[in-house]
Amino acid sequence: MIDSIHSKSRLIFGCGNPLFGDDGFGPAVIEHLEANHRIPDYAACIDAGTAVRDMLFNILLAEKKPDQIIIVDASPQNGKAPGDISEIDIDAIDPRKTSDFSLHQFPTTNMLKELKTHTDVDVRVLVVQPGHIPEEINPGLSTAVTRAIHDMCVYIMDIVKSDVPSRKDHAKEMI
Repeated sequence: MIDSIHSKSRLIFGCGNPLFGDDGFGPAVIEHLEANHRIPDYAACIDAGTAVRDMLFNILLAEKKPDQIIIVDASPQNGKAPGDISEIDIDAIDPRKTSDFSLHQFPTTNMLKELKTHTDVDVRVLVVQPGHIPEEINPGLSTAVTRAIHDMCVYIMDIVKSDVPSRKDHAKEMI
């Protein structure tokens, strides 16, 4: 897994804890991707569990960085129904959330913003609206979130297979 972080140009991190209901969405997406999709050689699917922060820290410190990072997680979003998938704009995440880290409040927000702002890495955060994340151990995804796995995987594969212009290339185009 560590080799993939430093050798692949596109990384897909499934975040969450499968022991806590819908919080296990990210790892379930990674499992489904690996079992049902042809992952390009330049990409890696990584079940980050609850350790994505450590992995992103390693990427921040690394000389060679990937072209793209996709974070997949369960996160409550206003106005969404359980199972709805959406993309979160990192810049729109409440700045108060950058240091009150719990897995459901994007513990990695500050590192994702750092990667987006100070590197050429294309950072995407894809989330599902959870139906239920219990306070105590209770494994298993809700029906609505389970149904969202396929659609999330299709969305991810479309992103991974698309061109990702580097910010340097984009800046040249604007001149």
